[in-house]
Amino acid sequence: MTASGAYTSAPQTAADKTPVAIICGGGAFPGAVADAVARRGRPVHLFLLRGFADRALERYPHEWVKLGSAAKYLGANRKHGVREVVLIGSAVRPRLSQIGFDWKSLLLLPRIAKLFLGGDNNLLSGIGKIFEEHGLKLRGAHEVAPELLMPHGLVSNIRPTAQEQEDIDIGSKLLRAIDGFDVGQAVVVASRRVIAIEGAEGTAGLLARVAEMRRSGRLKLREREGVLVKLPKPSQDRRIDLPAIGTDTIMQAQEAGLSGIAVEGGGSLVIDAQKFVEAADMTGLFVIALPASAQTPA
Repeated sequence: MTASGAYTSAPQTAADKTPVAIICGGGAFPGAVADAVARRGRPVHLFLLRGFADRALERYPHEWVKLGSAAKYLGANRKHGVREVVLIGSAVRPRLSQIGFDWKSLLLLPRIAKLFLGGDNNLLSGIGKIFEEHGLKLRGAHEVAPELLMPHGLVSNIRPTAQEQEDIDIGSKLLRAIDGFDVGQAVVVASRRVIAIEGAEGTAGLLARVAEMRRSGRLKLREREGVLVKLPKPSQDRRIDLPAIGTDTIMQAQEAGLSGIAVEGGGSLVIDAQKFVEAADMTGLFVIALPASAQTPA
């Protein structure tokens, strides 16, 4: 897709009318997933995480829950006829004392505590296994709403220079190399120099850190220099925590003084790909969707 081209959503499959449970964290993506599933004619039941989910999601059948409301999640198949569950939205990784355990999660506590000892991949994949043991299929947001996947071949009117393409390659190789450490999904590279790697602060925090380093003079770059590379981890379970990006990321990259953004086609979520490209063109940044093979280890 180019900025002037038309976006065609993923091909439709045979309609499935069974309800989908969506456990909703913060941000715009839980609502986008619920809307997309509803447009396909499937009922949804939302579990809105207290302290994270948007109250606007109350427009759908819902209940407010704590992170530790395992009895409600795992009983969704009996109570609501749900067979599939989606986890979507931002949520700061809590301490065990902040989860709000119910009786079911207390029974699972020894197992959950072990999951917390690993990284986010270990935690989320372990939670997925628990769902499946209770008759619930964990689905990725892109599986129930494929139109939210970043289109293959997406590129803005502004294209990366040879130097910026080299920075993208460096960022891609770095993200592959640190996969085993379960760090973040994004890195900023400028003129072959790694500027910052995403940690627990997320992509917005990463870009805010780069912007602050520039303002303070600790990072001296040209006015528009540096690229954000954001890719799924090679070993991650793509049903969970697929990279999500939107026009807010473009604004944050602009404030950080970057020249562009690279993501993976078919490996990132975007609410409106056309709007995403148009926003990039308006701010003078390039965006490009890399082929999946670009981050496949040799």
